[in-house]
Amino acid sequence: MQPVSSGRLGIFTVGTGAVATTLFAGVEAIRTGRASAIGSLTQLGRLPIDAPPGAATRPIGEILGLARLSDLVFGGWDLVETDAYAAAVRAGVLRREDLARHRKFLRSIRPVPGVADPRFTVGLDLSRARPAPSHLEKVAALRADLGEFKRRERCSRLVVLSCMSVEAYARPGRVHRSLAAFEAGLRADDPAISPSQLYAYAALKEGAPFVNGTTNVTVETPALQELARRSGLPIAGSDFKSGQTYLKTAVAAALRNRLLGLTGWFSMNILGNRDGLVLQNPQAFEAKETTKSGVLADICRADLYPELYGDIQHLVRINYFKPRGDNKEAWDAIDLCGWLGYPMALKINFECRDSILAAPLALDLVLFADAAARHGLSGVQDWLAFYFKAPAPGKKPGTSNDPVVQLKALEKQVRRLSAARRRR
Repeated sequence: MQPVSSGRLGIFTVGTGAVATTLFAGVEAIRTGRASAIGSLTQLGRLPIDAPPGAATRPIGEILGLARLSDLVFGGWDLVETDAYAAAVRAGVLRREDLARHRKFLRSIRPVPGVADPRFTVGLDLSRARPAPSHLEKVAALRADLGEFKRRERCSRLVVLSCMSVEAYARPGRVHRSLAAFEAGLRADDPAISPSQLYAYAALKEGAPFVNGTTNVTVETPALQELARRSGLPIAGSDFKSGQTYLKTAVAAALRNRLLGLTGWFSMNILGNRDGLVLQNPQAFEAKETTKSGVLADICRADLYPELYGDIQHLVRINYFKPRGDNKEAWDAIDLCGWLGYPMALKINFECRDSILAAPLALDLVLFADAAARHGLSGVQDWLAFYFKAPAPGKKPGTSNDPVVQLKALEKQVRRLSAARRRR
């Protein structure tokens, strides 16, 4: 157990597209003094824990002894990109003049070929995918990539962060029910095992915490949860709650707190990035629809208030519109009712930047996952549910989607870890 960060922390991303390159460039801009870490709880957040005389709060990073940005090094896998600068230019998230300042740094990050399976990998050119034919060969190659990166960059620790494209959705099956079943499935090349699950398995076998920022089914499976516990490693997921869904959960909780009824919620967004293109595939969209549509149920609590929330029509639509690039526009049309059942309506229009909102969440998650590992925590870290649309269930089933409840749970865990550090 190492409660205080020491040495270099390697961040290895699954996918080196818009989110990953915005994270890389952002960290470099912040640690060279060119930008502020807006949106990052680990960098700007403060809590009233062991504050020095004359101060009401302390920075969360200081409270937990989080890894410093100067100690972070980056690498990754990708099916398309060969260097992070070219990937960032192609993604079109950051202005050319901002990228130019960090061209040398970004060009030094050269993703290695990832793994793919045409049954799951949709809408992407697979010509650069690693040619390993079997599950076990793919896992061995991924583990070798992590080991080589750790040695080359002289990292004392690694965290693997998945921000890959959305896979075709498939419910977990028999092969995912236990670690023994999963490993038998690896040996048998079971077609129900997806590339995202191979990445997670390889990360955990190499001693790296795994964070799933995508909709892909990984940390939810009993098999990978069992491996994480046995390995003494934290896992967290799934699907970054960064823009439209974050606002949806905040507004839904506010309406519920006032016991205003809901009859319908229609969410639509347009975006023109790679994710938007991939999500035009019906099987890929099913995965995203599952995470975006599930957030209202536990917030509104139709079981307690059936007359208010028992018959909500909740629709989600995502449309690829190339001119918008990463600058997503989201609309929510909400039908509600108040005193005596009189109808009302609420409209929300959010012109957001997908990866600008996701990058600080990615940074927080890798730093918190590293801290959890250093404190000896293992399995699903449900205290990180604040960051996800579909939080994987931990020891306590039924993790809330209410962001206020989630933030309180995160702050409570920070206090626990701070107390553990003091005892040492």
